[in-house]
Amino acid sequence: MVTIKDKMSSNPIIIVALVTALSLLGDSMLYIALPIYWEAAGIESIWQVGVLLSVNRFIRLPFNPLVGWMYKRITLKTGLIIAVLLGGFTTIGYGVFEGFIAWVILRAVWGIAWSFFRIGGLSVVALYSDNNKRGSSMGLYNGLYRTGSLVGMLIGGLLVPIIGLSAVSVGFGILTLLGLPLILKSNFTQDNETSEEKGDINKSKPFIGKTGYKVSIIVSGFLIAMLYQGILTSTLSSMIEHFYGEHISILSVVISVTLLSGIIQAVRWAWEPFLGRTVGQWSDGSRGRLPIFIVSLIFAGVVFGMISIRLPLGLWIVITLLVMAGATILTTLLDTIALDTAKTANVVSFLTIYSISQDVGAALGPALSFILIQLEAGFNFIYWGGAVTLLILAIIWSVLAKRLNTFINSYDKGFNKAY
Repeated sequence: MVTIKDKMSSNPIIIVALVTALSLLGDSMLYIALPIYWEAAGIESIWQVGVLLSVNRFIRLPFNPLVGWMYKRITLKTGLIIAVLLGGFTTIGYGVFEGFIAWVILRAVWGIAWSFFRIGGLSVVALYSDNNKRGSSMGLYNGLYRTGSLVGMLIGGLLVPIIGLSAVSVGFGILTLLGLPLILKSNFTQDNETSEEKGDINKSKPFIGKTGYKVSIIVSGFLIAMLYQGILTSTLSSMIEHFYGEHISILSVVISVTLLSGIIQAVRWAWEPFLGRTVGQWSDGSRGRLPIFIVSLIFAGVVFGMISIRLPLGLWIVITLLVMAGATILTTLLDTIALDTAKTANVVSFLTIYSISQDVGAALGPALSFILIQLEAGFNFIYWGGAVTLLILAIIWSVLAKRLNTFINSYDKGFNKAY
């Protein structure tokens, strides 16, 4: 049963998640539409699409530290207002301006906006979630804000072929600005943890605070973001077109490749609020997060490579949905593991570094993809290479889990002996 206190503590997380969802409408739509309708934006070559889908992430590399520094000197509300304004006007700009240079500037400004959203959002979850409910809170936050990707990809994939890229962009930009009243009316006040809530994390704090453990989180964030946020999101439309053509018949109904790609990716965002929070709740249990994370890495590695095999369309869609499920589970768990570690140090500083690692991976993904897909069997190289990467991560985290268990057992023995 949810108490009044739970609802009050969840409000800041819910508000920021919903505002972030509105901001993602235009950005998510571009990953579906731009690889197909790039000429409508005044783009001259397909390689420029890869640059545009990457530049917003590259620009965050120098700006993430600056945004993290600013969040130590301004309120969360101020930072999120800046994010909404930048996000809304850049999305409107997609419908107003044409040409590669103009779009590079727009995508760069959007990247700065996302730095404010990402660091601010993770900080809100870290500050307003209890230790014994952090996985659930992280799943709730991720699930809610990614409904913006659900609407952006699904509605964008449907409307862009009908009314055009420009009209959809302006409409999504106006919706993004509707997040301003939500932020302006909200009240962010930091809540203090009780000593009881701190107990579980203190037991493992010396281990999860070690440099090697932190580096493992950062490297994992880089690789998982590259595979899912970068490669998968930017190449799904192109892969469907490569395997099945620009127009696809499903149950005697002909749909565009953008609509099918939008539906497939939108299904993930539809289950995010439920699957993400469920996985987060599991990880809050007595067995901890690492066993679930390791099993998820193995599962994700097996299905990730299979997406590059030309299969009957129905079976291929099922495999792709399993890949999407793996993305939901992995990102929820890793974000929560990162929050656990952030609580052992300066929250904003560690989350800034973690966000930078994800941005580097997500930025390299599209650029790497649009280079490799020009090769014969390029999709195979990309996705089977990703599968091997995930399995290697599973091995690394298995070693870390064993060392963490050994450390906790030693801690318990030492504590019992002392008392």
